[in-house]
Amino acid sequence: MDIGDSIWDDGEWVSWDEINQQIQYQEWRAKYPNAHISLVPIFEQLISTAEEYYRLTGNHLQIYGDIGEIYAAITHGIKLHKNYAQGSDGRLGNDFVEVKTITPFKKTDRVSVKLSGNFSKLFIVKINQDFEISGRLINRADLPKWGGNILRLKWADIARAPR
Repeated sequence: MDIGDSIWDDGEWVSWDEINQQIQYQEWRAKYPNAHISLVPIFEQLISTAEEYYRLTGNHLQIYGDIGEIYAAITHGIKLHKNYAQGSDGRLGNDFVEVKTITPFKKTDRVSVKLSGNFSKLFIVKINQDFEISGRLINRADLPKWGGNILRLKWADIARAPR
C-alpha cells in the first residue's frame, strides 16, 4: 500500500478505498435500511448495465424481472426463493410474496397476476424509461376482487391502493 493512498489511524494504515467503501455502505444503509447490503452493488450494477445497453443499442436486456426481485429484496428485506420456484418469488416473515415488474419498454403500465399463485403479498416494481425504479407492496386481501384467474392491475391504481 502506498502511503499516499492511505492514512494512519489508531495504530494502523487505512486505505482511502476502505474509507470510501465504508462511506458508500453508510449511504446504502440509509437508502435501503432493510437490505442485505451486499446485494445493493449488484442491483445498482444491473440497472446501470440495462440502461447503458439500451442507450448503446436501442434494445433492452431481458433482466428486468431479476432487477425487480432484487429491488424487492433490498427495499423490503424480502428473502428470495430459488429461481423458478412455483407460486411466489420470496418470503417476508411468514408471508409469501409475488414480485411483478413493469419494464421500461412496456406500452402500458400494467401487470398481470395469476391468482392461483401461493402468495399473501404482491410487490409491484416499476422501472420507467429513465430507468428510475419504484415499488409498492400490497396485501393480497387489498387486491380488487376478480372472478377469473388472472388479475390485471394498472400502476396508477396500485399507487392509490391502501397500504
